[in-house]
Amino acid sequence: MEVEQKFHMNKGASESSYAQNSRVQSKIISIAKPVTEEAIIEILCTNLPESMGIADLGCSSGPNTLSVISEIIDVINSKCSDLGRPPPELRISLNDLYNNDFNDVFRSLPAFYNRIKEEKGAGLGPCFISGLPGSFYGRLFPSKSLHFVYSSSSLHWLSQVPPGLDSKASIAMNKGKIYISKTSPQSVLDSYFLQFQKDFSLFLKSRSEEVVPGGRMVLSLMGRESMDPTTEESCDHWELLALALMSMVSEGLIPEEKVDTFNVPYYAPCAEEVKLEIQKDGSFIVDRLEVFEIDGDGGGDTLSSGQRVAKTIRAVAESMLESHFGRDIMDDLFLRYAKIVDNHLSKTTTNYISLVASILRR
Repeated sequence: MEVEQKFHMNKGASESSYAQNSRVQSKIISIAKPVTEEAIIEILCTNLPESMGIADLGCSSGPNTLSVISEIIDVINSKCSDLGRPPPELRISLNDLYNNDFNDVFRSLPAFYNRIKEEKGAGLGPCFISGLPGSFYGRLFPSKSLHFVYSSSSLHWLSQVPPGLDSKASIAMNKGKIYISKTSPQSVLDSYFLQFQKDFSLFLKSRSEEVVPGGRMVLSLMGRESMDPTTEESCDHWELLALALMSMVSEGLIPEEKVDTFNVPYYAPCAEEVKLEIQKDGSFIVDRLEVFEIDGDGGGDTLSSGQRVAKTIRAVAESMLESHFGRDIMDDLFLRYAKIVDNHLSKTTTNYISLVASILRR
């Protein structure tokens, strides 16, 4: 699967869309909010720029996208008011892969502009919002043009399925699985870790050229508390999805080799792995690196926990699964997945782990 060209959150506002099923991601944004506010205030207090470059990398679409931008604008305006200084001109770039639903984001902008003008009044500085498609695993912006970079629930997605694990591999290394599991051979664990190191290193190198000295980044991504990458907290949702796929194999609905040649381009690192890559790059100083536990249920409706989890995973993973297995099995697959998750959660509680890093450009 060509991740950069084909991967995207489910578009639109349908029942299975990301816009309707991103409450877990909203929780992560809320938990990281104090870290985000602190980073922005540090920038403004250290050297208030006349024109401030801001980027949201992996912005996706739906209600979370512009709520993040609104909160950033709120912090800037409030702090500038406290300082008795006019707010800077804001150059805000919303980035995601090419197939992101940018049309949905752009359609929301007129109402967004009107709302912030009404709420912020005359004290609001000029604000220019643009969309920038492309992978953040590489350069996106001119040199030293960004003061603040934000990324939430995105950096756990890799630029590609690790070499040797994609559909072109001659030998299936991870039979019956779609991600790291306790039964995966060490070569699978090594391949995923090496791909994470390569990608995160490239992300940091690219941003080091784009962020001004003294600029900051706040990055939140799915992770794990343990050094062991096979722990349930980082693997459960993929392990259970593999069970759903294998149940379809057992009934002859999909060939087994289809599952054997599918692995997700995803890696949930521990805090130590993130910190090590930042230190190896050398361009940034780790200001804060915190680990948070997130309820993966989503809540707020009459659905079972399994149904809510299935809708959340479908909203983010369906484009990958459909590309490999075809559209026809999607409804059946996620019905099975919901039942398997319900059964699993009747015996145990599994929450997501989110890592939140605030880092300073040297």
